[in-house]
Amino acid sequence: MTTARKLTMAQAISEAIGQEMERDPKVFAMGEDIARYGGIFGATGGLLERFGKERIMDTPISESAFIGAATGAAAEGMRPIAELMFVDFFGVCMDQIYNHLAKNTYMSGGKVRLPVVLMTAIGGGYNDAAQHSQCLYGLFAHVPGLKIVVPSNAYDAKGLMIQAIRDDNPVMYFFHKGIMGLPWMAYYEGSSNEVPQEAYTVPFGQARIAREGKDVTIVALSQMVQKALLAAAELEKEGIGTEVVDLRTLVPLDVEAVVRSVKKTGRLLVADEDYLNFGLTGEIAALIAERLDQISLKSPIRRLGVPGVPIPYSRPLEQFIIPQVKSIADACRGMMRGKVAQPA
Repeated sequence: MTTARKLTMAQAISEAIGQEMERDPKVFAMGEDIARYGGIFGATGGLLERFGKERIMDTPISESAFIGAATGAAAEGMRPIAELMFVDFFGVCMDQIYNHLAKNTYMSGGKVRLPVVLMTAIGGGYNDAAQHSQCLYGLFAHVPGLKIVVPSNAYDAKGLMIQAIRDDNPVMYFFHKGIMGLPWMAYYEGSSNEVPQEAYTVPFGQARIAREGKDVTIVALSQMVQKALLAAAELEKEGIGTEVVDLRTLVPLDVEAVVRSVKKTGRLLVADEDYLNFGLTGEIAALIAERLDQISLKSPIRRLGVPGVPIPYSRPLEQFIIPQVKSIADACRGMMRGKVAQPA
């Protein structure tokens, strides 16, 4: 019998890791403050007490060292989970990620498997300034050899984490701080939902229709899905039916789910918290543009994202550059009127 409870994303991720550690003794976790503090965003809460310091390891502040150690451990048959505290810190360990973790299976002719989960916190909205507030998953989606997972809610967070741990390839798992359900930080309630106690997986490359609609398709992931759902609820009062497609994973990408939705609505808005330039929004727009022989658009494709500036510390400026519920709703209204709204 399946038993479900309402969990936060932080609780769901921690539960997924704990269940996989119980199932498979080769699974262990390492990172800064993941043991004694349970991770500063709660992703490993309670695991030190259950599994001890040999499997839940606090590390020195040396991201290159512990991500390199995770890569080596995986090559020797272990299944490590490493937490990069903020994705913004990737610069000090990028060589380990894109030259070793991403490529060594290919360069070994498939003889070396690297089942590493590299999880990391993303996102702004809480005034942590330019070096602690970015998303950047588009950078890693650009690198062959990495799978990219970006959940928007607790149910998906657990299932995707279990799938990631069991995958024999490197997986980058991005969680948005603003939907983790942390008591010290405001978050979107919709990200906490019913989660089965039993272990389960959510397959990679299968997008979720978070809300059905007939007039406009919004493609999003992570916290932006929660904002899109709130915008869709507002638009419904005006008679506008908005379909929200939650991508769940960037690599692999469920292109067909997006195509099916846009075929139905004839309008596409891609809303993202990553940078607008050379990112997810442009990729999705291009994939749809390449299929215009199959799709009849009623309005030009619309993109919302962060402009090419560092994330400001100032709350009004930060709120201005990151797409919000109002800017998403306004963009949809403009598309229904045949107008293209200005970037948020």
